[in-house]
Amino acid sequence: MTIRPLALSAGDPAGVGGEIIAKAWRTLREAGPPFVVIGDAQLLASAGAGVKVQAVTRPREALDVFADALPVIDIPLLSPVVAGQPSPAYAPQVIRWIETGVGLALSGEVSGLVTAPIAKAPLYDAGFKFPGHTEFLAELTAAERFEGPRGPVMMLTAGDLRTTLATIHTPIAKVPGALTIEGIVNTALVTADALRRDFGVAAPRLAVAGLNPHAGEGGAIGREEIEIIGPAVQALRDRGVDAIGPSPADTLFHAEARARYDGVLCMYHDQALIPVKMLDFWGGVNVTLGLPIVRTSPDHGTGFDIAGRGLARPDSLIAAIQLAAQIAARRGG
Repeated sequence: MTIRPLALSAGDPAGVGGEIIAKAWRTLREAGPPFVVIGDAQLLASAGAGVKVQAVTRPREALDVFADALPVIDIPLLSPVVAGQPSPAYAPQVIRWIETGVGLALSGEVSGLVTAPIAKAPLYDAGFKFPGHTEFLAELTAAERFEGPRGPVMMLTAGDLRTTLATIHTPIAKVPGALTIEGIVNTALVTADALRRDFGVAAPRLAVAGLNPHAGEGGAIGREEIEIIGPAVQALRDRGVDAIGPSPADTLFHAEARARYDGVLCMYHDQALIPVKMLDFWGGVNVTLGLPIVRTSPDHGTGFDIAGRGLARPDSLIAAIQLAAQIAARRGG
């Protein structure tokens, strides 16, 4: 089998992306998995505190230099960067880095895409119309044929915990209105399919969280569990999915509970992210399920408050790179 590197988009240039990329390369340079960065080579060289950077034109060239230098497909920025100070001026290149990585993954030149953190506000100021990375990647890959339930579905992983989200970047006040039986069923089907294909779980067991305290307590504290979530769980069982719920979220994440399922479907963003970050704050990984490409990212933001100070930890990025390689291998890549 021909070895292909991963692609790694460099993220917001004013954040910690360059620093954690350099630190991840130092850790992985001898044992891999190999990757090629898509970003500004000069910025990466300066952010990497002495790391040798090698410009390459195609991903396969990265395999020859990875042990000795950080390989970069150089797409230079058009404006100077000040660490910790995001700007809409960087947006066109940040978007182009992501688009290039997706294109390489779709063409098969790389085995998957790992994305360093981006800041949404400066992208919005520049006209970016997507809520985040996940939705943008879904748009970029929408025309491609994909066997299995279609995403995007956001999964967060840490240790033995895998959480997926029925709603992603949705304001809390709008979550109840955004929940539908069909949406929950599709998210669960994407999750079960990914657990089998990407994580090697032969017979996935899913837990489905309730929305309200005590999962609504029989309708006394909300009716979403009775009218939406419960019927969705039953529909999943009717389709042969091993699903339980809706379960009170406050009893789903301790060690004994985690032993009873392979993945838990949460109703909103923080319901899924808080337990993951409590379990392993530094090592969590964001995975996008239901796409025709492999995509992971570190489970943290741009770190503008510590950018340029050498303080950023690469743990989550290293975990994201390793998980992307594992998923790609299971998909035959």
